[in-house]
Amino acid sequence: MRIKDYSEMNLQDLDVMREIGSIGTGHAATSLSQMLQKEVRITIPQVKILGYDEAIEAIGGNIEEIVGATLVKMDGDLNGLMLFLFNLEFANTIFDKMMGISYAGFEQMDAMAHSALTEIGNIIICSYVNAFTELVDMNISLSVPSAAVNMLGAILTVPIAEYGYETDKLMYCSADFVIDGKTYNDWLLMLPDIASLNRILEKLGVG
Repeated sequence: MRIKDYSEMNLQDLDVMREIGSIGTGHAATSLSQMLQKEVRITIPQVKILGYDEAIEAIGGNIEEIVGATLVKMDGDLNGLMLFLFNLEFANTIFDKMMGISYAGFEQMDAMAHSALTEIGNIIICSYVNAFTELVDMNISLSVPSAAVNMLGAILTVPIAEYGYETDKLMYCSADFVIDGKTYNDWLLMLPDIASLNRILEKLGVG
């Protein structure tokens, strides 16, 4: 049965998306491990359909918290966008292991750090997209990634503004990375448009 809104997804649909999330985070952990020359593990991903306020609460509840984000648009057989969010602790861990530096806040980051932020987010997003292409026969093109540093509330208005005409919900995927025994929170927000979401579910036999 075709759905008309994210909120119509049932438990079976969410289980399928969770499986894709597991494969995607596994790919992301492998890519990060190669980049950092460190073992990187992941926790079991959570996949939820959330509204704007619920997403803010799931990410920490503070709309004024400064976060880093990488955004990539998807085109082709699957249309939509993916947004990966960093908190400062996770970003500094990556910067320290890559460049031997850390920052007191996102606002202090220089051009090199912003470039690294963009690349790390892009690698993680591409890992998720590759998980889709492993499971479904879809041709997906990705835009050049863009990075931003802003308040959480402002960052989350981007996907809502882009697809608010279709739905006031978004797909939230959270699977923490474990590096050197320490767990780091991260969040991926995924918004395939409704037609694309139906194609995914149909390809996987649940639509």
